Amino acid sequence: MEIWANLVALFGGQVWLLLVISILLITAIFDVIQRRVLKSTHLYLERKKRVWLDSFVDAARAPVSFFIWVTGTILALTTLILQLEIYIGIVDYINAFKNTILTLSVGWFVIRLVQRLETHLKTFASGDDRLDEVTVEALAKIIKLFAFILTGLFFLNAFGVSLTGLLAFGGVGGIAIGFAAKDLLGNVFGGLMLYLDKPFKVGEWIRSPDREIEGTVENIGWRMTTVRTFDKRPLYIPNGIFANIAIENPSRMTNRRIKETMGVRYADVHKMRDIIQTVKMMLKNHPDIDTRQTLIVNFNQFGPSSLDFFIYTFTKTINWIRFHEVKEDVLLKISDIVEAHDAEMAFPTRTLHIESVVDNEVAEVQTLGDENRVR
Repeated sequence: MEIWANLVALFGGQVWLLLVISILLITAIFDVIQRRVLKSTHLYLERKKRVWLDSFVDAARAPVSFFIWVTGTILALTTLILQLEIYIGIVDYINAFKNTILTLSVGWFVIRLVQRLETHLKTFASGDDRLDEVTVEALAKIIKLFAFILTGLFFLNAFGVSLTGLLAFGGVGGIAIGFAAKDLLGNVFGGLMLYLDKPFKVGEWIRSPDREIEGTVENIGWRMTTVRTFDKRPLYIPNGIFANIAIENPSRMTNRRIKETMGVRYADVHKMRDIIQTVKMMLKNHPDIDTRQTLIVNFNQFGPSSLDFFIYTFTKTINWIRFHEVKEDVLLKISDIVEAHDAEMAFPTRTLHIESVVDNEVAEVQTLGDENRVR
């Protein structure tokens, strides 16, 4: 008590000032202690690579500091008002806000925690086929949305807003908003279907035969999906469109197909059987051709200026650049095979058979001589 009396005397009898400074000082001490403890724990768990437990600790650092400082500030402000006896009417509002501090802190903590868990789960999903990044992102967005809504509802309830009336108004208002913003809601539900059905994910190449859509998926949002076209332009597509069009996902193909028709000269018809057998054998022994898939090499038709045969096979790679390298190698080897059989690849040609002019003139002279003798 003597120490307190000395402190009051030091502040010239201004007890309110001493109380406010003491509260803020204690608040700062608590904040420094919790920061050091949580930071040390975070660094320890980080070194031990316990990422899941560290997510809780790291997510709590800022919300705990927020809770301590806001609580201390409100306590100091309330003490100041009661000591000076001014603006007494706002104390009830301050106390109402004080009841929401924990709710706000918990909501902030949940959002931060979900963000960190989402990052770790995406890293885990990249190496595990049982989990994919699209599902992780969808769950994270849903949890953050619920945390935001619940925090807002508790915040309003602390200031006397009836949750029952609010929910009833939300039900009626939701119907009206639904009619007014059906396109927006259609896009939101379309985004939800993309997360659930997972026809594609970020980083995959998609295209649509129904629309001029082709490129790499950059982001799947609640309202729209961003696709980067091959000429590097961003394409923003409302999610509702995906419910009404067909989408191809070439990124998930198992093989790439080589389907080509080639021709040799008609003069080499007797060599066609050997050429086809050699080409088929070359494909079966090619290291980049998947022989488990359909492999066809057959004489196809008598073309206008060539004897046509076709190849139908699949490469092991699905990489676009590597596929063209394999295809190039296959086509050049077929050309070498044709040449090795003393044959030639055909190109469009036309042969004209011209009737002899001399024979026609002789026939005409003979006809005229016969006519003169008759006369």
